[in-house]
Amino acid sequence: MTDTLDASSTVAHETSPRPARLFAAVLAAVGIPTFMVTLDNLVVTFALPNIRAELGASLQDLQWFVNAYTLAFASLLLTAAALGDRLGRRRIFLAGIALFTLASAACALATAPWMLIAARAIQGFGAAAVMPLALTLLSAAVPERMRSAAIGIWGGITGLGVAVGPVVGGAVVNGLSWQWIFWLNVPIGLAVLPFAARVLTESRSASRRLDPLGLVLAAGGVLAVVWGVIHGADDGWTSVGVVSALIGGAALLAALIVWELRTPDPMLPLRLFRSRAFRVSNATGFTFAVGVFGSIFLLAQYFQVVQGYSALASSLRTLPWTLAPMVVAPLAGLVIDRVGARTLLTAGQALLAVALAWMAAVTTVDAGFFAYLGPFVLGGIGMGLTFAPGATVVMASATDQDRAMASGTNSTIREVGVAMGVTVLASIFASHGSYAGPQSFVDGLVPAIRVGAAIVAVGAVLSLWLPRSIIAEN
Repeated sequence: MTDTLDASSTVAHETSPRPARLFAAVLAAVGIPTFMVTLDNLVVTFALPNIRAELGASLQDLQWFVNAYTLAFASLLLTAAALGDRLGRRRIFLAGIALFTLASAACALATAPWMLIAARAIQGFGAAAVMPLALTLLSAAVPERMRSAAIGIWGGITGLGVAVGPVVGGAVVNGLSWQWIFWLNVPIGLAVLPFAARVLTESRSASRRLDPLGLVLAAGGVLAVVWGVIHGADDGWTSVGVVSALIGGAALLAALIVWELRTPDPMLPLRLFRSRAFRVSNATGFTFAVGVFGSIFLLAQYFQVVQGYSALASSLRTLPWTLAPMVVAPLAGLVIDRVGARTLLTAGQALLAVALAWMAAVTTVDAGFFAYLGPFVLGGIGMGLTFAPGATVVMASATDQDRAMASGTNSTIREVGVAMGVTVLASIFASHGSYAGPQSFVDGLVPAIRVGAAIVAVGAVLSLWLPRSIIAEN
């Protein structure tokens, strides 16, 4: 049975769909900033050797070049969505683009490690305003009959950012100045900012009052949890700092739930979690992020560490996996109303689990590129079948007034999953192998990917609990 994608409107005069003729313009207005944010989440990792040499950065500095962005991004997703609800989603979205663009210029101009770390954190703040509100503004701006297709194309744009990130980073490592990975954002940001301001319309939640305590508890809780997860592998899961961060973060998030149940104007409407579709979609998104992105983190290094390819050559070899979602996600968006979100999401997770298990089975020191071609393509199809249905379920299970927070919650859970996946699978890798040589790397890689496949398989089973009819609850 086809999923019923329905939501009741509470502020119809502000969120009514724009005419269908503006479909492409709206997609560009939200898709280009999303692409920028997704690209920067990955591209820096391939430029770290060049940055270290030029700035004289330490190993700890290199970690913070990545973590400063991740921590700021993950911890402020809910806050940015809440501010958009109260102050205007278009306004906060545009502010996020502007901040991200300015911070990108600051990154390129950095002459010391601390300057780059600070600028990367500010980049993360801007990205946190872009990512959840892009999907919310898109859902409100297109006619309902075109919404699933629009979300599918948006998912394809996200997939393109994932695919191009390693290639751009690899090109930088192979000769371009590392500053260009940041300078590229500046003209794009300057061009898209006035365009988005002209195309997008403003929308808000019915409640206009801010919830300052909720904002602090949400940001602090997520920040502490992600910090603890990121440092778990290096510092030890039983170290004082990691345990304190995880317990403190959990306590802050528990306090957030208590407070949101009592305050008349909560920043995070807990009624979202009454929807089984919302709960299951987020659980599946979490297992997907843990299993897939944890595996990608290690697999991306295989061709360099084991087979001696350059960063660019290695990233090009993963394109069958990373480019496939750009094609499959829009197609999934076109058929989701006929096939059903549950069918596509379950199929996507099942294909991903099989693909990861296949990769683990063929991984040896001398495995050629063509041994990975089949599982890479299968994994890419699985990712494409995940992006659009997952986002569609999240948007369809929330009312208009709750969609920004629904998107922010989903993005936050996914980012925590990415951080946990990289850390957990890296810990499994370290317990079985090392970077000492090709065989040692393979010895650690294979069991880590097997665990990733098992985690994604759990997500496939969870997705079967999605209801056939997805209706927003007031």
